[in-house]
Amino acid sequence: MGCCQSSFLRETHPEKLQKNRGLSLNPSIINTTGGDSDQGGGGGVVGGVTPVFSEYSFTDLKAATNNFSSDYIVSESGEKAPNLVYKGRLQNRRWIAVKKFTKLAWPDPKQFVEEASGVGRLRHRRLANLIGYCCDGDERLLVAEYMPNDTLAKHLFHWESQTIEWAMRLRVALYIAEALEYCSTKGHKLYHDLNAYRVLFDEDGDPRLSCFGLMKNSRDGKSYSTNLAYTPPEYLRNGRVTPESVIFSCGTILLDLLSGKHIPPSHALDMIRGKNILLLMDSHLEGKFSTEEATVVVGLASECLQYEPRERPNLQKLVETLEPLQPKPEVPSYVMLGIPKQEEAPATPQRPLSPMGEACQRMDLTAIHQILVTSHYRDDEGTNELSFQEWTQQMRDMLEARKRGDFAFRDKDFKTAIDCYSQFIDVGTMVSPTVYARRSLCHLLSDQPDAALRDAMQAQCVYPDWPTAFYMQAVALAKLNMDKDAADMLNEAAGLEEKRQRR
Repeated sequence: MGCCQSSFLRETHPEKLQKNRGLSLNPSIINTTGGDSDQGGGGGVVGGVTPVFSEYSFTDLKAATNNFSSDYIVSESGEKAPNLVYKGRLQNRRWIAVKKFTKLAWPDPKQFVEEASGVGRLRHRRLANLIGYCCDGDERLLVAEYMPNDTLAKHLFHWESQTIEWAMRLRVALYIAEALEYCSTKGHKLYHDLNAYRVLFDEDGDPRLSCFGLMKNSRDGKSYSTNLAYTPPEYLRNGRVTPESVIFSCGTILLDLLSGKHIPPSHALDMIRGKNILLLMDSHLEGKFSTEEATVVVGLASECLQYEPRERPNLQKLVETLEPLQPKPEVPSYVMLGIPKQEEAPATPQRPLSPMGEACQRMDLTAIHQILVTSHYRDDEGTNELSFQEWTQQMRDMLEARKRGDFAFRDKDFKTAIDCYSQFIDVGTMVSPTVYARRSLCHLLSDQPDAALRDAMQAQCVYPDWPTAFYMQAVALAKLNMDKDAADMLNEAAGLEEKRQRR
């Protein structure tokens, strides 16, 4: 087992760690936008990257959702969601939303894959983007980005702490219009059953439009909820969704945002015609809104809800009308919603951890020290094959330096241990992954996480399948606040230990 060149380690920086085997990213899961990208500025796609559209196995999605546990359901079955939606977490720690159709929903697997692939090519910051599908036997599932901050319906109709302020309602209206306009320009003019349950809030509190409504009708799904009061008149006549039907549904959402209630369009239009606009407004706003802005939105809603489809405005007009009505463009959405900004917490490892793994997960340096002292050099066997000629005085001096380092390490004199282990390493006649791991811990205990990471990586170069090398990298990465990479490394180490046990 040869060692990497030391120059590689000296030139490696944390931001370049994806080149290291233990930190490699799965290109089938995480990539730049992919497909027809139109990210634009502001509000960005989660973490600046959106996964490419991929096929997932049923086994992977079953594991991600804990065997489709009822505890993971985020959208209940019923007229608003005829098929269940679960949240789940993939092995790479990414949260996902999984829509599971009944077995008869898409009898033709080819049609399902074509539909999903078409929607999967869309990429926009205003969409909860579709990132994959599963078509396995009778199973039909869609996988989308997970939005952790509930639906517009929850924030408007079922709020507990505070209602949505006026400026945020205007932002929601604009973002929905932008999402639909983007989809329309990409050839997806139809959106099925647009309502407040289809608008989701991401980790930054930004509203996103669910990609699930972009799929065509399935056999057991309905284009619109069974409540006929909110259904476009033309759909009642011919049972077809048209681009003008989508505009009508936009009008119902504008009514929701104005009133804070789900008011039947006919009733709302009667109020508008009677110029009872203030009666239409949500009383929970307590008058904290611009009458001029509200008048514009009421007028726009009225246009969208016209009985004749040709009299309704197009999506471009919606965007152009709503764009100037944004009073707080600099305020983050999560602030206006009154929610904490979501930070990605380190994932719970997918595999059970050994005592070393648990100590690294806790970042318990004292426990790690005790384990390394106890394990001594048993994992170094086979990493060196020395010729008789190499057993020279220099060799004896090198081993003496390591011995002094071991005494210092045992006695927690970490500065001396670093010096002695460095003497051993610099000679270069013999390589020892354990020495690198020990010196890595010494660097951690001396508040030098960069140096610790380099040593842990070097230990991996010497012994590519050594769990301890990965565990030490995990701790160093966590110290460098690279929590996602640290969690990935922890899982990698646990996987290597699992393979060891099987052998």
